[in-house]
Amino acid sequence: MSQDTSGTASAARHIDIQQIMRLLPHRYPFLLIDRVIEVEPRQRIVAIKNVSMNEPHFQGHFPDYPLMPGVLIVEAIAQAGGVLLLDEIPDREGKLMVFTGIDGVKFRRPVTPGDQLRIEVKVLQWRSRAVKMQGTVTVDGKIACEATVMCQLVPRPGATTTAATLPAQTESIPAAMGVGAEATPAKAAVTVGESNSTQDATALPEAAV
Repeated sequence: MSQDTSGTASAARHIDIQQIMRLLPHRYPFLLIDRVIEVEPRQRIVAIKNVSMNEPHFQGHFPDYPLMPGVLIVEAIAQAGGVLLLDEIPDREGKLMVFTGIDGVKFRRPVTPGDQLRIEVKVLQWRSRAVKMQGTVTVDGKIACEATVMCQLVPRPGATTTAATLPAQTESIPAAMGVGAEATPAKAAVTVGESNSTQDATALPEAAV
């Protein structure tokens, strides 16, 4: 009897840094995943981030005790999810993926230069323009961070896109919540060691809830 190995082959798919850069608009110093080692389309992705002392945030965070900022770990979760989502979008060159909410953020251990992050993201809800994902980041098999993130696709400024692929309402998405942008204190706050809800229920598109 023949055995179906299509699922295994899909999960083992690798995406190198050049392919990641074709999917994500992020660039140094804000491209926070180095490669993808597992992909299950619309379901799950596993990415790797190698933490280096050469990264600029370690100059000030902190000079005598370098720690990777927690917000960047959450950003890495979102970028891994972005690869999973944008790989399914045919006109992704005209799109940006922005945060619409972050829930249940917990930091379990510090991340320091020399660590390798294993970032596993699982899809909880998938819509045509929005996704809700659960991210778990581990170092040497130990959990460093957990977070649930909600993201939505919006038109990239200056890009030409078809009306059928545009979100019905983009003005409800906080502009400051874009992946790779600073969030305003009123919309988001991540505190090390605590679980926080950072979504503004009045601003979230229904598809992302």
